[in-house]
Amino acid sequence: MPSVLAWIDHDSKARERTLRILSLFQEKESRDELGLGSVRDSFADQLFPGTSTIQTRLRYMLFVPWIYHSLEEKRLPAESFSIQADKLERDLVQPLMDSDDQAGVFGKTAGKRLKRLPSSVYWAGLGVWGIRITPFSQDEYHRRIDETYRRRNALKALEKDAKVRGDDIDVEQRMATLSWHPRLPAPPEDFPGAVNFALSREEAEFIRDRIQVACPNSLLSFLALHCEPADTQAPWEHQDYGRFSEQHKELLTHARLFSEVMHGAALSYNVQLARLRNHEDLVAEHQASFDEWTANLPLEEIRSWSVSRLWELTMDHGHTITPKTRFFVQQWIDHTRRSPNDLLSNADALTLIKRREMKLKGTRSRFRNQRALEQWGGYSGVGRLVYRWPNVKVLLNDLYQGMSREEKC
Repeated sequence: MPSVLAWIDHDSKARERTLRILSLFQEKESRDELGLGSVRDSFADQLFPGTSTIQTRLRYMLFVPWIYHSLEEKRLPAESFSIQADKLERDLVQPLMDSDDQAGVFGKTAGKRLKRLPSSVYWAGLGVWGIRITPFSQDEYHRRIDETYRRRNALKALEKDAKVRGDDIDVEQRMATLSWHPRLPAPPEDFPGAVNFALSREEAEFIRDRIQVACPNSLLSFLALHCEPADTQAPWEHQDYGRFSEQHKELLTHARLFSEVMHGAALSYNVQLARLRNHEDLVAEHQASFDEWTANLPLEEIRSWSVSRLWELTMDHGHTITPKTRFFVQQWIDHTRRSPNDLLSNADALTLIKRREMKLKGTRSRFRNQRALEQWGGYSGVGRLVYRWPNVKVLLNDLYQGMSREEKC
């Protein structure tokens, strides 16, 4: 059975529980054993640009630039810039743990010893949303910060000369010296000493506006502007689906059908591995999940589904979908269309799954590597594809709460 994640407004304990469950099921949902990630991510990036499955809370989209901007203001040199940024990010852990809402804290278990910092998780999204202006990778940004300072010094000299002459400085020249959006809200006075995940109204409006400008045609933009948070398992179940644009409805229809069909391929893979391991309980469990899948499969819709349109919608969107991937997907769809109830006894359908995994994993294939099979945890990619929706729900809820907050006089 796929996991169902609920969200309850204003309830920090519910948020904590939801994110903990999300973490527990991440292995089951996110493993890409059959090489479908390029299609999955093409859908996800079009629907929810700038997001990822490891983003936890929205205010990190401000914590990161606040930290870096403060270091730039101090003109910290390149040799100590990344070291100090690292320290400040780790220093965020305890204040967040001391707050009333601890759900989604990076370093909640490891504390300051956390291995992956929020900046590495949010760097790409900050660029997609236009909050980060510098075009460099995070490491290159660190290395070239002295160059940024020199450009700003040169701009000041130009501004001084222009003022004498009565000229204006080109906007592009000004923007070229910025690392972060010029309207980035100021951090709270006590940041980072005391901090929580609650966005102020000004912060929420800034993030919403950035999404609107940077990703105006995305479903994320529509949801951020027009919709309240939804307690649904998948985006196509949203209560405002009827208000979505035809473009979004078409994209979601293909995303849903792709998820429905390829879920069966993942279940077949797990059944085959359980059989190889001679693990009767796992075989029974995965077989039951497969039977439930076949019983609920929208077969008529799948049989009339235009797979050529699927590729038109997903190719050339920043992800390479190889001919071998398209062939594998098409073959599995064909098997499913003919007789879904026979897929676990159909030698060709079973071999299709087996050969796909062997091709992708090579000597690490669980079908040919006994140690890899023995180390298999019993579940691989058995969650349905929902295109980052559990994480997106959390981010949208944080945004909605901020937009609903009254500004202090």
